[in-house]
Amino acid sequence: MTVREVLEDLQQERTIAYTTVMTVLDNLHQKGWVRREAEGRAYRYEAVSTRAAYAAALMNDAWSQSDNPAAALVAFFGMMSEEQRQALQDAVRIVQGPETRQAPEAAEPRPAQAEQQENPGSAEDAGGR
Repeated sequence: MTVREVLEDLQQERTIAYTTVMTVLDNLHQKGWVRREAEGRAYRYEAVSTRAAYAAALMNDAWSQSDNPAAALVAFFGMMSEEQRQALQDAVRIVQGPETRQAPEAAEPRPAQAEQQENPGSAEDAGGR
C-alpha cells in the first residue's frame, strides 16, 4: 500500500496526518518490518511477515528465555481455551505431516487401554489380584 492508501484507510476511524503515516511506515521500513518499492514519486509498502509469524516469533522468544521451558509450556497450555487447544492439536498434526501420523488402527485405543484410560487404577488392580 502507498502512504496515501494507508492514510485513507486509517482516516475511516480517526483523524491522522499524512506525515505521521509516512514517518511510521519509514520507521517500520528501517526496522525491517516492511519492504518498499518506488512507484512514481511515492513508495509502495508491503509487510515482510504475517501476524501469525510475528506472534510465533514472540512466543518462541518468550519460551527460549525461560529457565524451565517445559514448565512454561505447561503453564501456557493451562491458559488456553478448548478452541485454542484444538488449534494447537491441528497445528501439531500439520507439522508432523503424514509420514509421522499413526496408522488408523494404532490411533484407536485397544479395549484394555480404553479401560485403563477410563479407570486408571483398574487395569493394574485386576492384573495384580
